Amino acid sequence: MGHLDHAAFGWLTPVLSYVMACIGAALGLRCTVRALGATGRSRRNWLLTAASAIGTGIWTMHFVAMLGFSVSGTEMRYNVPLTILSLLVAMVVVGAGVFAVGYGRDRGRALVLGGLTTGLGVASMHYLGMAALRLHGQVHYDPALVGLSVVIAVVAATAALWAALNIRSPVAVAVASLVMGGAVSSMHYTGMMAVSVRVSPSGEALPGATAMQFIFPLAVGLGSYLFLTSAFVALSPTTDEREASASAQRPVESVAR
Repeated sequence: MGHLDHAAFGWLTPVLSYVMACIGAALGLRCTVRALGATGRSRRNWLLTAASAIGTGIWTMHFVAMLGFSVSGTEMRYNVPLTILSLLVAMVVVGAGVFAVGYGRDRGRALVLGGLTTGLGVASMHYLGMAALRLHGQVHYDPALVGLSVVIAVVAATAALWAALNIRSPVAVAVASLVMGGAVSSMHYTGMMAVSVRVSPSGEALPGATAMQFIFPLAVGLGSYLFLTSAFVALSPTTDEREASASAQRPVESVAR
């Protein structure tokens, strides 16, 4: 059995991955809140942004954490198409959950459906990302811990969507984002604790790209997207602000007439 190290760079990767999960969660929740106060194309666009933010945050969290993952006795590579597919799965499935909440007439049913869909999307992204891992040996999973990680993902997603439906205060959203970031990180490391590797030493070259060749540049790019989108959302006026501005302009227009 190969020795597994989940934090080869110390606390750097766990802390950084948690920060990325929190940023994605915060941005997704704020966009969902904006969507619930909007109509038409504006609602759809806010929900699309929320799905991309949450999906990107979760994916970035996973692979930043994987930068600190190592197995003694073997190198590691990543299958590029599968890795990209895991990102798309995260966005699409999370998007299905977010849209269920954004357009659902029965809020309770929408919350359950959205939480289940989004949670399964988070878990699917994680294990699809793990399926992209290439090493000299066989990867095995503890079914009980895998099941627990899926439950954590569903509970975390449901709690996050509940927060989006019921919390409007920016401070409350920030707190909810910290909690969701912790839950997503817990899901990841619970899933990683389920992993064991039986190393089969070999001199053959592994297919795929190393983490630094592919994962790190992509994670930096997606992290930049999250930061820039966060700035855009922070500077965009809320529904209440737009209504207040419109109300302030009406008396001026009346006087001009």
